[in-house]
Amino acid sequence: MKKNRCTWCGDDPLYIKYHDQEWGVPVKDDDKLFEFLILETFQAGLSWITVLRKRENFRKAFDNFDYKKIAQYSEEKKEKLLQDKGIIRNRLKIKATICNAISFMEVQKEFGSFSNYIWSFTNHKVVKNAWKKHTDAPASTPLSEAISKDLKKRGFKFVGATVIYAHLQATGMVNDHIVDCFRYKQV
Repeated sequence: MKKNRCTWCGDDPLYIKYHDQEWGVPVKDDDKLFEFLILETFQAGLSWITVLRKRENFRKAFDNFDYKKIAQYSEEKKEKLLQDKGIIRNRLKIKATICNAISFMEVQKEFGSFSNYIWSFTNHKVVKNAWKKHTDAPASTPLSEAISKDLKKRGFKFVGATVIYAHLQATGMVNDHIVDCFRYKQV
């Protein structure tokens, strides 16, 4: 029997697996939240499937998304990343990732964890929308605008309201599965 899914994942097996197992599942783990922040940063201006196909290359290139290591990257490491054909080689996004790792740890110091900080914007509850089709979901919301503004104030880069909304969707802070998707009630 065929499952009803959000139509954005189409019939690509990698997209389907991501949709069925990860997208929209609430994430409270700081390591995972940082991974998604990196991936969403690199996705800005590109399609998500492009980033998803390069995810394992990003994992290798960025030391398994270890923000403590990334925060200490040297100029030599940045240049090495710019030569890595397995990732998206964008100098500004690479610099933003390093900057964001530093800011991420500052937030952890202040709030105990990045999870405590970001989930506080929703009172630690999932925002459950009820879209009939995926095109009904907005690119950004007042929530993503508020988080974006606060992150920028804290020194984060490439965290516009659209990038942050995608992060909220991916990490399950916002449930944007369409109402007839089999995952809508599960997450």
